[in-house]
Amino acid sequence: MLVKPESWRFSIAPMMEWTDRHYRVLARLHSRKARLYTEMVTSAAIIHGDRERLLGYDACEHPIAVQLGGSDPQDLARAAKICAEFAYDEINLNVGCPSDRVQNGAFGACLMREPELVARCVAAMKEASGLPVTVKCRIGVDDQEPREAMFAMARAVLGAGADALIVHARKAWLKGLSPKENRDIPPLDYALVHELKPVWPDVPIAVNGGIETLDAMKAQLDFVDGVMIGRAAYHNMSMLQDVDPLLFGEPAPHESSRAAVEAFLPYIERKLGQGVRLADITRHMLGLFQGRPGARAFRRHLATFAVKRGADVRVVEDALALVDHSVVAAAGARLTA
Repeated sequence: MLVKPESWRFSIAPMMEWTDRHYRVLARLHSRKARLYTEMVTSAAIIHGDRERLLGYDACEHPIAVQLGGSDPQDLARAAKICAEFAYDEINLNVGCPSDRVQNGAFGACLMREPELVARCVAAMKEASGLPVTVKCRIGVDDQEPREAMFAMARAVLGAGADALIVHARKAWLKGLSPKENRDIPPLDYALVHELKPVWPDVPIAVNGGIETLDAMKAQLDFVDGVMIGRAAYHNMSMLQDVDPLLFGEPAPHESSRAAVEAFLPYIERKLGQGVRLADITRHMLGLFQGRPGARAFRRHLATFAVKRGADVRVVEDALALVDHSVVAAAGARLTA
């Protein structure tokens, strides 16, 4: 089952402790077309843990993919079958995370050394789930030659039926660099990732790593089917408002980031009624309105009041009013200058 290339034009990377269900709903209110990913969930957690807590999501989040971590084909197949029961649109296998925790579990980026094992995992997940199965990898790890490592992984997983490949265009250094340093220090090599497309013209290929502006995304789309961004989409969520018009030629779901937040308020009220703390939702909103008058006051108000006992949706409404007041004040100052 091939994923349509258009589905790959823009996606938001899976990020631990960031891309939870609250963030994803707010992101969806900024873009209908963005492909959303869960935080990575291990196969063992799904098999043995609280599945609703780990895999539950809001219906508005589609298209949504779940990212799995693991290296045992049988366990991943069991987890994939459970994910299919939750009606995800895609299952993605993590072959890129360099954290110590992931390495100790013998999965993530260290699997770059074992492309045939990854291929067996892909085949097992596809057979068990019936869903599109994709792989997110690096261009190599440690002393691997990047072209050789990346193409070996691509040949193995695409030969096993992987429906798309996302490549973080950096090596991962498993010893000597922290996960944070692995996001910035190894040099980017977009041109190497671009070499995949002529070899597999019918398979969606997406590039990830260091892409922070819409202009940079559009430039990448001359060479590959899609771009995946991470921190830029989190720390400056308002940029998502431009994704649908500029990358898909369609209007955004709402006329502004403020309108998207207003549409988010009923979701917040519903979650508060289910016992969710307001701060667990609003922590994802601090990247809104970046560069606009009032953005700092908005962030400060949420950070101060959302953590208080009994905080409700009025905290968000009051924070929005601070943005509006600052915008009006700035406009008035320009008129009287």
